[in-house]
Amino acid sequence: MTDNSEKTTHFGYQDVPEAHKAGLVHGVFTNVASKYDIMNDVMSGGIHRIWKDAMMDWLAPRSGQRLLDVAGGTGDIAFRFLKRAGAAEAVVLDMTESMLVEGRKRADAEALSSQLEWIVGDAMALPFEDNSFDVYTISFGIRNVTRVADALSEAYRVLRPGGRLMVLEFSQLPNPAMQKAYDLYSFNVIPRMGQLVAGDSDSYQYLVESIRKFPDQETFAGMIRNAGFENVSYRNMTFGVAALHAGWKI
Repeated sequence: MTDNSEKTTHFGYQDVPEAHKAGLVHGVFTNVASKYDIMNDVMSGGIHRIWKDAMMDWLAPRSGQRLLDVAGGTGDIAFRFLKRAGAAEAVVLDMTESMLVEGRKRADAEALSSQLEWIVGDAMALPFEDNSFDVYTISFGIRNVTRVADALSEAYRVLRPGGRLMVLEFSQLPNPAMQKAYDLYSFNVIPRMGQLVAGDSDSYQYLVESIRKFPDQETFAGMIRNAGFENVSYRNMTFGVAALHAGWKI
């Protein structure tokens, strides 16, 4: 049996014990929860909304489906899914209760309350039976998971045969000059925005660093295949600033 307490992982550019990362990530999102949606708009100029709509376009939600949205705290993906699917269900799971609290405050949450469930939980140990969901989504959350491979394995486990995985995550630009310009913006502007809007530059420094530590598109697609998914593919969003990955449980 492996002793995970002796293993290390990255928390931004820091190496930390695996056992400590979840608590550190929890602290980041607890700190920024009340300003999370505002900062998403400020940092991306609202483009994150276009990416999430593109996710729904590719997913094409259908009536009767059951969605699990992991790291879905403020409900953006679940709300979009339910509005398109009609008579469907969505479970929003997040490790940070304060993010779920912010999600429940939104008008969409009240309008769709009969179709929504909010659960505090861990992406690496989902509190659900095998073959429970038709769709699994995670949007800008998987790079914060301590062991990404474990989260993907859990996604595979809880999906029904024929179920679909969709992951929206920041990624790498294939053009070195564009990547350099994006890095300059990210490291010099985003933490300052975090301080001005959320009163917290350190959390946004971590979020920028975590993007650079996440695997590139091809590497991550390989990880999805290794978890058992088939017909794995991805689409770059805004030149690769983000990427949308998809796979099927056949």
